[in-house]
Amino acid sequence: MARQRLAKFGIGEVVQHRVYPFRGVIFDVDPTFDNSEEWWLAIPEEVRPHKDQPFYHLLAENAQGSYIAYVSEQNLRVDDSGLPIDHPGVPFLFGELRDGRYALKGINPN
Repeated sequence: MARQRLAKFGIGEVVQHRVYPFRGVIFDVDPTFDNSEEWWLAIPEEVRPHKDQPFYHLLAENAQGSYIAYVSEQNLRVDDSGLPIDHPGVPFLFGELRDGRYALKGINPN
C-alpha cells in the first residue's frame, strides 16, 4: 500500500501554477490522484506528475477566463500577490480573502 503525504496546501488557499500562467483558490483536495487515466495520459510524459501526491481542485483563472483546474502538488506554489480570484464560483463557496486565504462560507476562522 502506498504511503499518503499530508497536503501542503489547504482549502481556501490562493495558489499559482509553477509552469503555466494561471492561479486559483483550492476548493477540494485528493490525497492522491483521483482523475481518469485518459486525463493523466494526455499530459506529456516529460512533465506528467506522479500519482502518489496530493492533487488539488481549483477555481482557476488566467488571461482567457475562469475554469476548474486539477493540479498536482508538485506544480503549485503559494500566490503571494494578495489579489482576489475572479472566478464566478468564489462567492458561492468563500467569504473574505485575508492573508492569501479565503474563508469558507459558514466557517469562522477564529
